[in-house]
Amino acid sequence: SLDQNKKPLSHFINQTMMRINLPYPLKSGEKFSFSIRWWFNIPDHVKENSRSGYEYFPGDGNSAFTIAQFFPRMAVYNEVEGWQNYQFWGDGEFALPFGNYDVKITVPSDHVLDATGILQNRKEVFSKEMLKRYNKAKKSYDEPIMIVTQSEAEEAEKNFSNQTKTWHFKAQNVRDFAFASSRKYIWDMMSVKIGNRDVMAVSMYPKEGNPLWEDYSTLTVAETLKTYSDYTFDYPYSKAISVHAKQQGMEYPMICFNFGRPNIDGSYTDEVKFGMIGVIVHEIGHNFFPMIVNSDERQWAWMDEGINTFVQYVAEQKLGEDYPDIIYPLEKFPSDRGPAELITRYMSIDQRILAPIMSNPENIFNLGPNAYGKPAVALNILRETIMGRELFDHAFKTFSKRWMFKHPTPEDFFRTMEDASAVDLDWFWRGWFYTTDYVDIGIKDVRQFYVSPEPGVKLKEYLDEMGIPMNRLGSNIYFEDFLNDSSNLKDGSPLDNSKLLNNYLKENYSDEEIAKLDIPKYFYQVVFDKPGGLVMPIIAEYEYEDGSKERIKYPAQVWRKNDDQVNKVVLSDKKIIGIVLDPDLETADIDKSNNTWPKNQEKSDFEKFKDKIKG
Repeated sequence: SLDQNKKPLSHFINQTMMRINLPYPLKSGEKFSFSIRWWFNIPDHVKENSRSGYEYFPGDGNSAFTIAQFFPRMAVYNEVEGWQNYQFWGDGEFALPFGNYDVKITVPSDHVLDATGILQNRKEVFSKEMLKRYNKAKKSYDEPIMIVTQSEAEEAEKNFSNQTKTWHFKAQNVRDFAFASSRKYIWDMMSVKIGNRDVMAVSMYPKEGNPLWEDYSTLTVAETLKTYSDYTFDYPYSKAISVHAKQQGMEYPMICFNFGRPNIDGSYTDEVKFGMIGVIVHEIGHNFFPMIVNSDERQWAWMDEGINTFVQYVAEQKLGEDYPDIIYPLEKFPSDRGPAELITRYMSIDQRILAPIMSNPENIFNLGPNAYGKPAVALNILRETIMGRELFDHAFKTFSKRWMFKHPTPEDFFRTMEDASAVDLDWFWRGWFYTTDYVDIGIKDVRQFYVSPEPGVKLKEYLDEMGIPMNRLGSNIYFEDFLNDSSNLKDGSPLDNSKLLNNYLKENYSDEEIAKLDIPKYFYQVVFDKPGGLVMPIIAEYEYEDGSKERIKYPAQVWRKNDDQVNKVVLSDKKIIGIVLDPDLETADIDKSNNTWPKNQEKSDFEKFKDKIKG
């Protein structure tokens, strides 16, 4: 390393980091310039499973290069922790400051190349035909325009030029730089209207990616930019590029590398198609988190992966709604993360191998579900079940705009969501992000009361035995056990299991509520518990004798006074014949066996076997 006068600088290499010892303390507002001599061996990313490198195609002898993480990058210095100097071990990704890049890349003249930033010498590196097509693409908002066609790419594969071209890019206010280059690339673009600006949606892919990539990549880029901009802020950069790379799924400012390859004959399964679309949505979405809302990936993987996976789910569902032909015959896009029921298996595994979301990514056994799936589900539940879309979307957009081009911490996210919504969510962050508790809310007990002018038989017998006049009781609510099952009675005498009507109402309703109350025929006391520990709203669907249903959502605050169980009173003129908790599977409840009343009788393995052989 050299200083601005080309003199050697004192430095120390500490594993994956290098510390430069300045000759004097740097005061606020001062600058210090230095240069570093470095080299980079380009790996075979397919064989080495690396985040960037090259893929060799033996059929035509060419390679496709997706190059990133190839130069020394500055560590972050912020007002919270000072220098962020956690080592890079692989799972915890990057913490990077914003900067300006001026980069020149020299490659064989028959390569096409795109990168982070704005191309400065397009007329020098584009042919006249490419320029003509590019100008057409800038005005095409409905479909991509081919800059390099498949036939042109196939022709380029046959020859290996000895000449070179230098591509010149400048990028302002970005946290990193990456590029892709090959003579194999097909190249298409279209324009996307974001706010009052036009942004280019771009794809680069070898013929091995077709027909899948030609049909879906750039369209997916465009729709992703629209949806993310709607829910966060208008995308501020000039373009977003999706590059096809085998087994890759990596993101950098304005450019990302994505998997999804058809068979040799061009056929592909729905799994391959939806996987490719999903990874493009995800990696393009990373332009927002963490490329602009620049969280510390090294410490908090969930802040970019989890938040991004949540918005990815929203974008995928929007894509399916707007383009039903893409998902036909399905009714919804088959997102593999986001819906609550998809995280229950992970949340129910052995607690010894679980870690809170707020864990360093290097210390997590199951990084995918922990940093991607669980926080995405948590935010989806927060939006759909707890806050509601309007309130959540306002708060989430406030966070996104407030922390553009800054370095938010988890606490900044938590505080902003509460500040912008005026909703106390401490209980939610604590349970979902700081513990490994799981959602398991059940029906512990159901009791039925009825209003009668006279005591029942058992109580009459008891009153006679004790010499208590009946007129001392007044109107009563008496417990009536379902199905004549007296085992539901609490220990004690029939009098212990009866309550004066007025007293019972006062225990469960305010004076104002009692004044408005039409005394119904049936009174039920339902006892809920939560053996999973995680505080959540209780969503109960009551089914009545006439076949009608009523759904009641009890907010999470019902657990404040008793963390173990909650007693709720249900008043009705109709008899309740069944209760189901979480009927739409929206809370990630891991155990459905205690979600119904009367309890569903599970068939034995032998009974299931008999049903199976009967056909």
